[in-house]
Amino acid sequence: MAAVKSPLSDEALKVTGQALQGALVDLIDLSLVAKQAHWNLTGRNFKVVHEHLDEVVDLARAGQDDVAERAVAIGVNPDGRARTLADRTEIPQLEAGYLADDKVVAAVTDVLAQIIARFRERIAATDEPDPVTQDLLIGIAAQLEKQHWMFQAQT
Repeated sequence: MAAVKSPLSDEALKVTGQALQGALVDLIDLSLVAKQAHWNLTGRNFKVVHEHLDEVVDLARAGQDDVAERAVAIGVNPDGRARTLADRTEIPQLEAGYLADDKVVAAVTDVLAQIIARFRERIAATDEPDPVTQDLLIGIAAQLEKQHWMFQAQT
């Protein structure tokens, strides 16, 4: 089995790999939480929030693919398995059943804020070890911050 030789030092690879794996878990779970809310949404603002949740899902799915591919490019195996996600996610899960639009907006606003905080930590951590990964994380964080602003404006 062939392995990708990393362009990074062992220490830089460790820091960068951890940042990418954490980002991957956050983005996979964000896509799942947003889709769960999308399917179970109710309320006066159903259509707007329903469609907005799909934007978050699209962003999260595109970001997770970029993050996973960056990991492989530097010699780190991304782990997006369900068990890994269940064991490592820090995102609070939504209640089962129908979800009122105002509660979804508040929950997604909070989830995005938490993920953004972790992305900013990863951005700081990858400044020296791998500016290329840092740039990727900055781009995703900017998109997450835009979604956070748009959800927060609905509260």
